[in-house]
Amino acid sequence: MPELVVLTEQLNAPVPGGTGRYTAELLAALRKSTPSGWSVTTAATANADRVLKVPRRALVALWERGLPPRLGPHVHAPTPLAPLPGAVVTVHDVVPWTHPETLTPRGVAWHRKVIARAAAEARALVVPTQAVASQLADCVTVSVPVLVVPNGVTRLAGPPADDLPDRYVLAVGTIEPRKGFDLLARACERLRVPLVVVGPQGWGGVDLRAPHVTLLGRVSDARLASVLAGATCLAAPSLAEGFGLPVLEAMAAGVPVVHSDDPALVEVAGGAGTVVRRGDLASLTEGLRAVLADPRHTVEAGVTRASEFTWEKTALSVWRAHA
Repeated sequence: MPELVVLTEQLNAPVPGGTGRYTAELLAALRKSTPSGWSVTTAATANADRVLKVPRRALVALWERGLPPRLGPHVHAPTPLAPLPGAVVTVHDVVPWTHPETLTPRGVAWHRKVIARAAAEARALVVPTQAVASQLADCVTVSVPVLVVPNGVTRLAGPPADDLPDRYVLAVGTIEPRKGFDLLARACERLRVPLVVVGPQGWGGVDLRAPHVTLLGRVSDARLASVLAGATCLAAPSLAEGFGLPVLEAMAAGVPVVHSDDPALVEVAGGAGTVVRRGDLASLTEGLRAVLADPRHTVEAGVTRASEFTWEKTALSVWRAHA
């Protein structure tokens, strides 16, 4: 019986982030849509069907040098953590090339190395948007097939949170320079509207502490659903993204979205959000002002757009790359 081994090491990371959600959601969808005669197994240094008996740091170093453990002929790496020869590898973005200043120097060097190896040795690469596919071709020599497979959207529903302001802008993501949350905090201060941020503190020393900002940290899906339900709008002012799951999650929940003109976010939103210029405080402020004044005008378009993305579709496309 052929076996698809899914590498779930990202779920063991101190800050799993959006790629952690992708890993978990894709794994669940792959299991639900397993073709007849196939099986799905997970592999990681902990919390997996097949435990790799190597310390996480040592395993990362081995993978960086192209020395992975033998896991069989059918392997899916949901992140470039393991650019295994013959595996199908998901590359979420090209930030290490396009916006290296938003990552640590170590992160830039590491990701450039492993993505370049995957582009040369993998069976195929999976990318979430055509924007990433185009940018990737400009950044690295790609010798393997590249499949554009959009992510799904997790539909989060629940009653509005009763411990937050009646009206607030919501941001979701790891707090780091690339996300643009510092600029968002300034825009919300100008508009005198509270900002609620869901996500862990990441690298870069971005300090969002202010009287008008509520930092919730990492939350459960149930809590996120309630925070989304009470939000007046969601803002995604990122400098660079590969997809932008929070944008679709907000649209699916009936929350209007203000997002930057990053190509991937523009592609994913499909015209159902309000677009502002990256890194431009005045543009972000005016975009938010317009949506706060009329928060319902993009909701229907957003719900329709989000309905086009499902994890089942994502999994079926990934299966076609393997089976």
